[in-house]
Amino acid sequence: MTHAIFRVARLHRMLAGQLLRRVGLHTGQELVMMQLWDLGPQRQTDLVRLLGSDAATMTRTVKRLEHAGFVRRRPCETDKRATIIEPTAASLALRKEVEQVWAELEDSVAGDLRADEQDAMLRVLARIEDSLSRAAEQHSPLA
Repeated sequence: MTHAIFRVARLHRMLAGQLLRRVGLHTGQELVMMQLWDLGPQRQTDLVRLLGSDAATMTRTVKRLEHAGFVRRRPCETDKRATIIEPTAASLALRKEVEQVWAELEDSVAGDLRADEQDAMLRVLARIEDSLSRAAEQHSPLA
């Protein structure tokens, strides 16, 4: 089962990367943009927590998005140590394209499954995710 999950995850990430490349993004960058579009400007530390990332990865991602003109960084007014990340007007045009990419990815994943099979798969995946989360907590250096 572990090998099957690994293969599926690898293929999913590969296809997502191919689809996102068409809109000028790398895998993972769309997740940052979705958070910003849905929740508005966020502290970089909050994006790390929301996306289960680490600070170094998020810093690189934000720098690349900033260089592409999709986000802007500014100091937080209430906490001078924090940086606020906000979507730019240019990124708003990208939103529709990212949503189309995700719809295409979703269709590639679930298009051949009946509705009841999709529901069952979501339940099983949620249970696997819960199990893996518990195991990760037990093996955490802080545990």
